[in-house]
Amino acid sequence: MSKKKKKDKKSPVSVICSALGTVLLVGLVLVCLPITATRLFGYDAYSVVSGSMEPAIPTGSLVYVQEAAPEDMEKDDVIAFYGAKDSNAIITHRVVENKVVMGEFITKGDANKTEDMNPVPYSNFIGKVVYSIPVLGSIAEALTSTMRKIIAGGVIAAALILEVIASAVRRRE
Repeated sequence: MSKKKKKDKKSPVSVICSALGTVLLVGLVLVCLPITATRLFGYDAYSVVSGSMEPAIPTGSLVYVQEAAPEDMEKDDVIAFYGAKDSNAIITHRVVENKVVMGEFITKGDANKTEDMNPVPYSNFIGKVVYSIPVLGSIAEALTSTMRKIIAGGVIAAALILEVIASAVRRRE
């Protein structure tokens, strides 16, 4: 009977290694999910790199944009759109006026004193901003695609190594 009790008791090293491995994997999922899994739910995520929408959307936020019909956008909706005609820059500003007949928006950043100089044609419209998470955009921007993969691989490898150590310690007991 004493042998059975001894087998059930795990060493502190085994418990700590196993717990750390689990924490690493859960942490990886919690950081990656809001950045990468949004497309599964019909959203695109974009990083906010300027302060034009502060304080509502701080610089460094990650905004979630849902496809919508441009003609359905109303005054005060926050939208994402492509900037200049030949630019890939994505801008997040508030609708001041939706000129449905003209097929364009008048927009303005909350922190800006004046409306945007040029109307935004419907063809540049990406969608409606439905949610934002501060700081997460800065994290996404700081980590290039290659760096994200390396870090994710490193975290997974570290978690697996910790689990192997925990398993080896349990077998020795």
